[in-house]
Amino acid sequence: MTQLIDIGANLTHESFADDLTDVIDNARAVGVSQFIVTGASTSGSQKACKLAETHQLFATAGIHPHHADETDAAALTELKDLLTHERVVAVGETGLDYFRNFSEKKDQIRSFEAHIELAIEADLPLFLHERDAYPDFADILRPYVNRLKRCVVHCFTGEKQALHAYLDMDCYIGMTGWICDERRGTHLIPLLRSIPADRLMIETDAPYLMPRNLKPKPKGRRNEPQYLPHICRFIAQHLDLHYEVLAAQTTSNASRFFGLPA
Repeated sequence: MTQLIDIGANLTHESFADDLTDVIDNARAVGVSQFIVTGASTSGSQKACKLAETHQLFATAGIHPHHADETDAAALTELKDLLTHERVVAVGETGLDYFRNFSEKKDQIRSFEAHIELAIEADLPLFLHERDAYPDFADILRPYVNRLKRCVVHCFTGEKQALHAYLDMDCYIGMTGWICDERRGTHLIPLLRSIPADRLMIETDAPYLMPRNLKPKPKGRRNEPQYLPHICRFIAQHLDLHYEVLAAQTTSNASRFFGLPA
């Protein structure tokens, strides 16, 4: 069975509290061999790190732009300590979200820049969030790219101009089940061919963004890593690739990006 890596799974979410082991086992049974557990706040990053340690997974450590107003000196010190843990393989989730604007733009920008500096200091990749924030996001990131190890724009949902700007900065691109959504994701399908094969990665962003075209439809609304093969299969179909070819390529990309052990 060809193995997959889910580069973005919010497994610390409360919806997984009662059956996390089953969720992991179900995913591994269909070939999802590894997960990067997303850290989206200081407390969430601590939990992600502990979860990764317990289940032999990996994690990111960062503060999501929704919580950017929590980014202060104490929080950054806490994150800096987490980045030394062997199971923490990237800085983030960080970036800009102008769709929700749960934090003020000035706080989002300040937090984003602080995370970039952390990534440079720790020599770790950046796990990035951008929604409705182009071109500000690109303008902030661009001056730093030559000093950064690697960057991935996770859960990419933007337009052609944004995609090409990120690719020009050598960013990797993470695709989720958003691309399977006939209401809002179809614009991503023609963009797939613009993404170099060695820079595409796949993810579920579980428990969010369940692929709408899953058949049979799951009873609940919770997305899970076990649905990653469906996303891979959908993307492979639109790239005219065999599933195994895309699975192997995205897994190789994720292993290289995060520096995972062989």
